[in-house]
Amino acid sequence: MIRLILGGARSGKSRQAEQLAQASGLEVIYIATAQAQDREMQERINRHRDDRPRHWTTIEEPLQLADAILSHQAPHRCLLIDCLTLWVTNQLLAKADMHAEREALCAALRNARGDIILVSNETGMGIVPTGELNRRFTDESGWLNQSAAALADQVVLMVAGISMQLKGPALEVSA
Repeated sequence: MIRLILGGARSGKSRQAEQLAQASGLEVIYIATAQAQDREMQERINRHRDDRPRHWTTIEEPLQLADAILSHQAPHRCLLIDCLTLWVTNQLLAKADMHAEREALCAALRNARGDIILVSNETGMGIVPTGELNRRFTDESGWLNQSAAALADQVVLMVAGISMQLKGPALEVSA
């Protein structure tokens, strides 16, 4: 099963995804895409690490997400990927071919076994950002979210810590 958890900043996305992963009863592999470019981001990463159960395996993969999925997927595992929009940022900064990267990621998701939980920011609900890179980020994130939602069995939008079912079966764990 593929689940996509969307929401704005501090909406409860990661917490919801972690609760779902814990409730799966499967071995959890946490694939983190964040990079600590400054002290504040390092503190965020540390907080996320501290909140996760110690028995989960964490893989830090800022760029090669499709490869990480294919390398770690298995029927007895739950892959929790947090987060797609940070991955988009990393790809844009690396000047990657976003279309090719998105296609590779979607192919990996289609071919993966086990449960997959994707976390992503919903960036398209605000104003059109100023600056070419900011607009490109919003566009690429939106296209990736659309592609992921099309593949997902379940899509949830988190708002103020409350889950709103968009697609698929109702959540088994409350927010």
